[in-house]
Amino acid sequence: MSLFAKLREGFKSVKEKWSGGIAKLFSSSKFDADFWDSLEEKLISGDTGLDFTEEIINFLRNEAKTNKAIKTPADLKNIFVNKITSELNSVNGMGQEFNFTHKPLVLLMAGVNGSGKTTSAGKLAVKFKSQGKRVIMAAADTFRAAAVEQLKIWGERSGVRVIAQGQGSDPAAVAFDAWKAAESSKADVLIVDTAGRLHDKHNLMEELRKIHRILLREAGSERLEVVLVLDAVLGQNSVIQAKTFNEIIPVTSIILTKYDNTAKGGVVISIAKSLNIPVRYIGLGEGPEDLNNFNASDFANALMELD
Repeated sequence: MSLFAKLREGFKSVKEKWSGGIAKLFSSSKFDADFWDSLEEKLISGDTGLDFTEEIINFLRNEAKTNKAIKTPADLKNIFVNKITSELNSVNGMGQEFNFTHKPLVLLMAGVNGSGKTTSAGKLAVKFKSQGKRVIMAAADTFRAAAVEQLKIWGERSGVRVIAQGQGSDPAAVAFDAWKAAESSKADVLIVDTAGRLHDKHNLMEELRKIHRILLREAGSERLEVVLVLDAVLGQNSVIQAKTFNEIIPVTSIILTKYDNTAKGGVVISIAKSLNIPVRYIGLGEGPEDLNNFNASDFANALMELD
């Protein structure tokens, strides 16, 4: 199933679909105050963000005023879709695979508790292994024994080696050992799982900074990706998390999980516009095959319910 089809299917599971609400507005017969006010309300409530909401409303108002071919809101549908698509694709790397030019590529997974970070690490391992890549995972979440076991299960499922130490050991040491193992075995990619941490807990964020510093020293910036895993259900709280993490370490890529369980679809746009960080993958289910490359055009068309 394509991303577009999965997005359409995922939106169906939401009781009050943001996509349905947006699409329905454009079936209005005329441009009046109710149309513009309702569109603004839908965009803001869908977590698009205040700045972009104002920007796109002004853009569409101008199009409706200056383009003689536009008679009704329905005539703005494709213009809206193209605007959303171009804004998202203006972010370098949006929806694209990671660059494996310099190997081993290191993916440092970060995020708060419950965001789906360890699961995303496992899904990436399955995906890369199926592509014929040599993969190693590092269980650097040493606070929870369950996290190590969870990663080991993903390793067994995918046939991927997992580097782990005992509970309570130094996470940075685990990451260092895993890098050495990946380097010596000529792996294509090392996926480093870290402890879920609240973005406002200083000591835990400092530990993450330490892991990043060691991996940066060993692998170099051209091999290191900081992958922030965000729960799409949290909407603007996820944007706040992303901003805070990005102040501690330079976030270079984002995975949005649980996207099929939220009506607040605009968080993708909000992240792209406020942080200029690419969303590479989007989670639309529980299985390994449900971690999909994000596609801006599919997203915008599903939003407007266009084929």
